[in-house]
Amino acid sequence: MTADAPGAFSPRLPLFLVDELPSSDELTLDGDEARHAATVRRSRVGERVMLGDGAGSIALCEVAAVRSGRDAALDLTVVRRDSAPRPEPRVVIAQALVKGDRGELAVELATEAGADAIVPWRAARCVARWDEGPRGAKALARWRSSARAATKQARRPWLAEVREPVGTAGLVELVCAADAALVLDGEASRGIGDVSLPPAGELVVIVGPEGGITDEEREAVAAAGGVAARLGPSVLRTSTAAAVALGAIGALSTRWA
Repeated sequence: MTADAPGAFSPRLPLFLVDELPSSDELTLDGDEARHAATVRRSRVGERVMLGDGAGSIALCEVAAVRSGRDAALDLTVVRRDSAPRPEPRVVIAQALVKGDRGELAVELATEAGADAIVPWRAARCVARWDEGPRGAKALARWRSSARAATKQARRPWLAEVREPVGTAGLVELVCAADAALVLDGEASRGIGDVSLPPAGELVVIVGPEGGITDEEREAVAAAGGVAARLGPSVLRTSTAAAVALGAIGALSTRWA
């Protein structure tokens, strides 16, 4: 939709996420989202903003009052409500762990490009290692925070879900349960445009680490039904590969229809 379309969604308006959209037409936005709206975006009375629940529902609202400071809040009046179906096929990115902030960059770019879910994958050649304790939980929280921020930046009605990390056994289970799975491999004989994509259901896209996928991992995924595909003639970083793949999938499927 465009800003002039009859629905509630407009790519020109800021999007703020809430756990649940209230049923009333008069509501108050508070907490971190309100502080961002009042302090960073400097929202003013009469402006319009969008509220979303991250599950497809959007409310177009007009700002009735603004309170700044530590207890910032926006009083809003709902102008219109709408809901957006989830794109098909749903795309799940199995992203190998990346050292430093490149992992968060991978999540940010994949979310902006439309990933429905992201699964951190503990591949054999990953330099980054997430333990089961506080450090691993902190790293997962950063990925989820990146996905939330990118969802708002991209004005997405659906919040990209960042799931719990898996090893290769968990990755194989993910592939087995999906309708199709692609393994991004620069040495694959087929390009992504030569691979048949499912019209609906779940498509898993596997992005390996900078050191590449091992033969054992490649064989395990292939046995589960994964198909190797290359994105093009150039070599991509693991932090950018998912976003490029999502762009190709959007053009080759009905996701952008």
